[in-house]
Amino acid sequence: MTPGKSYLSSEEIRPLAERSDAMGLWLVLHCWGVIACALALFALWPNPLTFVIAVMVIGSRQLGLAILMHEAAHNALFKSRKWNDIIGEWLCGRPILAELAAYRHYHLTHHRFTQTDKDPDLKLSAKFPTSKASLKRKFTRDLTGQTGAKQLLGQILMSFRLAGDDDAIAAAASDFAQSFKAPHLWKSLPVFIGVAVAMSLIGSWWWGLAFWLLPYLTWFQFVLRVRNIAEHGAVEQSQNPLQNVRTTKAGPIARLFVAPYWVNYHLEHHMVMHVPCWQLKNMHKALLDKGIGPDMRIASGYGQALAEAGWKRA
Repeated sequence: MTPGKSYLSSEEIRPLAERSDAMGLWLVLHCWGVIACALALFALWPNPLTFVIAVMVIGSRQLGLAILMHEAAHNALFKSRKWNDIIGEWLCGRPILAELAAYRHYHLTHHRFTQTDKDPDLKLSAKFPTSKASLKRKFTRDLTGQTGAKQLLGQILMSFRLAGDDDAIAAAASDFAQSFKAPHLWKSLPVFIGVAVAMSLIGSWWWGLAFWLLPYLTWFQFVLRVRNIAEHGAVEQSQNPLQNVRTTKAGPIARLFVAPYWVNYHLEHHMVMHVPCWQLKNMHKALLDKGIGPDMRIASGYGQALAEAGWKRA
């Protein structure tokens, strides 16, 4: 589960894997701060353009919360397991209807069996490459809220069916975790609604619907799909850690709207999964310094990653 040891020594990995409580707290505050700034942008200059920007930025920060929960699942957000569990659950996972414990169990299985038949994420990546028309249909469903509404409805219905059945909840947990969904919705729904209500109290009554539910149903679903495609779509189905996962270069605009918190350095994350996200850029440089860059699957941007997944196919 630590293929990076084949390329970097323990002495080189150790400083990269050092966790920081101050940095973990800053990342969580930054994520919620960006959400607040997006609201302030619309409040100061209310118009269709700032509305769309706010929805996109907040949707990307909902992905940011998912990424920070992912950090906590690896015990990489804070030094102690206690704070990873508390902050990762209540300030990162539950506000987006996710559940840390279910996600951690599923995700560590993904790391152990990456791109093999036992990989629970294989169903997400095996369908690529596909056609451009198929990608267009998927993105249209995401951006119009069809994907989000279908998943939310399924989550509600499943919560009713699984009420009180712990064995069934455990069996369904991995399927939900793939898209950052809590297997038992009612534990997270009050937090999700609480964020929406707080937004409505800050602004107008409809702000919670427009700036928390709408981004969750649309832009969050879109960037979540783009992230999944970029990470493991149309890569080598093998145990080669340099080719069964993709790192995607991301500039400032991509980081703002699509790839927050260094999520684009996914190959590096698989190399040593407990390295904090803010150190992945340094790990990327360390690997390049070893001269293995030509052997690493690296896309020049999300456009190239999507092209490899089928965007340029008929």
